[in-house]
Amino acid sequence: MSSRFDVWAPKAQSLTLVADGEQYPMTSRSGGWWEAPGAPADGDVDYGYLINGAADPVPDPRSRRQPEGVHSLSRTFDAGAYSWGDSGWSSPGLDGNVIYEMHIGTFTPEGTLDAAIGKLDYLAGLGVQYVELLPVNAFNGTHNWGYDGVLWYAVQETYGGPEAYQRFVDAAHQHGLGVIQDVVYNHLGPSGNYITQFAPYLTEGKANTWGDSLNLDGPGSDEVRRYVIDNLLMWFRDFHVDGLRLDAVHALHDERAIHILEEFAVETDRCAAELGKPLFLVAESDLNNPRLIAPRSDGGYGLAGQWSDDFHHAAHVNVTGETVGYYEDFDSIGALAKVYTEGFFHNGTWSSFRERSHGRPIDPAKHTLHQLVVCTQNHDQIGNRAAGDRISATLPPVQLAQAAVLNLAGPFTPMLFMGEEYGAATPWPFFTSHPEPELGKATAQGRLREFEKMGWDPDTVPNPQDPETFASAKLDWSEQERPEQARLLNLYRDLIALRRENKDLHNPDFTSVSVDFDEDQRWLVLHRGGTVVVVNFAEAEREVPVAARKVLLSTAPGESIGDGTVTLPAHGAAILKV
Repeated sequence: MSSRFDVWAPKAQSLTLVADGEQYPMTSRSGGWWEAPGAPADGDVDYGYLINGAADPVPDPRSRRQPEGVHSLSRTFDAGAYSWGDSGWSSPGLDGNVIYEMHIGTFTPEGTLDAAIGKLDYLAGLGVQYVELLPVNAFNGTHNWGYDGVLWYAVQETYGGPEAYQRFVDAAHQHGLGVIQDVVYNHLGPSGNYITQFAPYLTEGKANTWGDSLNLDGPGSDEVRRYVIDNLLMWFRDFHVDGLRLDAVHALHDERAIHILEEFAVETDRCAAELGKPLFLVAESDLNNPRLIAPRSDGGYGLAGQWSDDFHHAAHVNVTGETVGYYEDFDSIGALAKVYTEGFFHNGTWSSFRERSHGRPIDPAKHTLHQLVVCTQNHDQIGNRAAGDRISATLPPVQLAQAAVLNLAGPFTPMLFMGEEYGAATPWPFFTSHPEPELGKATAQGRLREFEKMGWDPDTVPNPQDPETFASAKLDWSEQERPEQARLLNLYRDLIALRRENKDLHNPDFTSVSVDFDEDQRWLVLHRGGTVVVVNFAEAEREVPVAARKVLLSTAPGESIGDGTVTLPAHGAAILKV
């Protein structure tokens, strides 16, 4: 009979459980599992494991709490003790409504889940459908982006721990907001990853950008896959999360006949049927491969959605004019037009950044527009800039408004990054808090190497380990009181409301989209049934051939409807009824 202290440790020759200061010799059973007869059966317990007679205990690979950090003892957590109040919540699934991406540590001055609850009224008033939290699993130090987590079952204590997470999701649901959790299954952080002492969780020699890959297809991988799948299901069952964003799935090395992503999708669908509510998975992928979101009946993995960076790149280049590094291929309005109509820009085309052809086409008959999650800003696209500067640092309000229209009036599932809606002036640079100085230095140097193709000046890159770098990333909510930022916030509210109300803007059919554009005059018209979105990227007024009868929304004064034309001011955008 299994107990809450059973652990998979085929690498161990001997194992001792330390629980509330008492030692319990463990016995092995089949499959590499160990159990501790006589261990405490109930109550909160601080515990760890002594491997092969070691002097110091290490945490449980499935630890649910790490009150003193990832190098210290685990603590038990009874997920079923919480009394939920979200029975009235009904998830719409991934339906094309707006996602709001946030980092708990920098969303509020306090940087906690309970403090974030205090902003749910604001988010509900903004009109978004989902809040998407950057990773919250336990990591080394006190603050971090979250992608260096080492204990995937534990919620970071500096955010409030697991019960605070339950309170947050419960409150979000009661505000009519769904919750998407960003999870990282492609690597472990560089410090505190003791799980490799227990079992072959990682595969040496199959490294990705961040370290050794997860062992998904080698000896012992059955249990590794179960470890990850159980974690995935934990978010749905114990925390009532509605969807998961799977980080960098292109870094999941799996050569088995059933890919781990397909297994994720199968298990998620099974859990959704069991719980009687929609659950979904969205993959971040660098592959531009529609197989991820194709139905399993057609040989796909059956995920609900995936990120499309191509939209970001095309929108970013046309609004900002930046063409360095991976932006180079997107230096045309035609690139944006292609993304709007085909989903990917690189769908078998040459990628100058990769120095090879990249991607494959999306079959419009087998996919919907809402399966692609897009943005004009996100944690990566801001944080992976040398200084972590938002586009609000260099663009005037009229162009920030234009970027909002490109995203929120576009055909895909739009996502915002926290503060974007009011043109936050605070940067969002890369930050860490590794207690080990040598690790902090190595992390900073490795980051410079990773992005050397972007032409960064090392002198402009904030030190990730400097506490001021983290402090600078916290949102300044008083900025909303400034007139220009208040106007931008109102525009975002109006855009989101229009998207919800206008059936044309919400149509998920690829065939409902067509685009006209003029590269020389620098305008674009996005046709969505009886609604058109007209954008003038030029620095001068433009007359655009569009027959319209009513302006539903405009971003800058000076637009006018003529006989078969619409005139827009420089950098203007308008949504029209035809």
